[in-house]
Amino acid sequence: MQRVVCTALSTDGGPHVEMLSKAGFDIVDAPRDVNLYDPVKLLPYVKDCVAVVAGSEPWPESLIAACPKLRVLARTGVGFDAIDVPACDRHRVLVATTPGVNHHAVAEHTFAMLLGVARGFPARDQHVRAATWLRFSSPRVMGRTLGIVGLGRIGRAVATRAVGLGMKVVAYEPYPQREFCEQWGVELASLDDLLSKSDYVTLHLPMSPETKHTMNDKSFARMKPGSVLINTARGLLVDEAALVRALESGHLRGAGLDVFEVEPLPASSPLLKFSNVMLSGHLAGLDHESHHDTLEMSANTIITLSKGGWPAEAIRNLPGVRDWKWTEKD
Repeated sequence: MQRVVCTALSTDGGPHVEMLSKAGFDIVDAPRDVNLYDPVKLLPYVKDCVAVVAGSEPWPESLIAACPKLRVLARTGVGFDAIDVPACDRHRVLVATTPGVNHHAVAEHTFAMLLGVARGFPARDQHVRAATWLRFSSPRVMGRTLGIVGLGRIGRAVATRAVGLGMKVVAYEPYPQREFCEQWGVELASLDDLLSKSDYVTLHLPMSPETKHTMNDKSFARMKPGSVLINTARGLLVDEAALVRALESGHLRGAGLDVFEVEPLPASSPLLKFSNVMLSGHLAGLDHESHHDTLEMSANTIITLSKGGWPAEAIRNLPGVRDWKWTEKD
C-alpha cells in the first residue's frame, strides 16, 4: 500500500484521512514531538512515502532526493517558498498548493494583529500581568490609511474589512482588478507613495527573488513616522535587521508578525524584546474552516494525480509538462 505522510497540523483527524484511506493509501501523521523543520529529523518519517500533505516545513533538495518514491508535495496553504522547487523539477516531484481556501482566515488574522498593535498590545496585557496599572491612549483606527502591498485574493479580503472599519485603503498591485478597486474605493499607488501615506502597511505579496526584502532600511525610512507594519504573508519579504532598527529608533510605532526569515523564530531574535510587537507562529491562514478545506483540497489533489488527472489550478511547478506519470518512479 502506498504511504502518504501528513506533516501539516491535523489534530482533529481532518477530511484527508478518510479520503486518502478510501482511495487506497496508507495515511499517517508525522509525530508532533519531532522538529519537522529539521530535514534530518523529518527524513525517517517521509523517506518511503509517495506523497506528503505538507505544512510550512522546509524541503531542501537533500530531503527530496532522499525520498525516491515521492511524487507529490501537497502544501496546505498558498506559499511554497520553503520548498526547493527547481529540485522538485529535477526529481519530477509535483508541488501543489491550496488556492482559494484561506484568504478569509488570513484577512481576519491580519486585523487581529493590526487592531492589537493599534490599541497598544502586547504592552497593555503585560502591564496588567505585572500588576502595573498603566493607562495610555492610542490613535483611533477609523479614519486612518491602510496600505495593502499586494491586492490578490488575500489583499482584497483585507481591503473589504478595512472599508468596514472606516479606513481609507491604498494598494500597490501591478495587476489590479480595477472593478474591485472602484467598487470598494481602493486607491492604487506606487509602493513608494503607499509607504509615505499609510498609517498601517500590511504585506500580501508572494515570495520571489524580486520581492525578497521588499521591506528594508530604505522602505522603512519611507514609511510615516509612527506607522505600523503587519506581515502575515512571507517572512523573507522583511529584512528583520532593518525592522529592528526602525523599531529601536522609534520610527515605527509597532509591528505585527506571523512569519519570519527563520522559522521557528529563534529564541535569540531581537524581535522578542519589543512590547510593541505582536508575534504568532505562521498560523494566520489556520481557522477551523480553512483548516478543513485545505486538508480536503490537498487530499483531492493527491488522489486526482494518482488517477491520472491534472488539477492545474493547484500545481505550481513543471510548467508545460503533460507527460508526468504517477508510476514513473515505481
